[in-house]
Amino acid sequence: QAQLVESGGGSVQAGGSLRLSCAASGFAFSVNCMGWFRQTPGQEREGVAGIYPSGLTFYASYVKGRFTISRDTAKSTVDLQMNNLQPEDTADYFCTVVTCSEWYRSTGYWGQGTQVNVSS
Repeated sequence: QAQLVESGGGSVQAGGSLRLSCAASGFAFSVNCMGWFRQTPGQEREGVAGIYPSGLTFYASYVKGRFTISRDTAKSTVDLQMNNLQPEDTADYFCTVVTCSEWYRSTGYWGQGTQVNVSS
């Protein structure tokens, strides 16, 4: 059974950095498209970044240039490096398996999430 476990969240001041990591197991990680989503209270989860098995990456416009998604096939992990964090980046961040046709669409497999708090 697919399992996704996120880590690396925390609290930082505006302009700071955090690196989130997601450990995947129970499915063929190497051939699946992966993504990071985020959610704030009362809002739907939204796609932040996606990465295909080839390494091709996609980003939401509001994080492009600040966030970098990467994957390590040997370790079955997908990371999200977040730089120049802003208060509006405060959210719960989730790792997910995404569709390869639309990186911003989850297949329904989610981790438990990790919280990111950015203070001004």
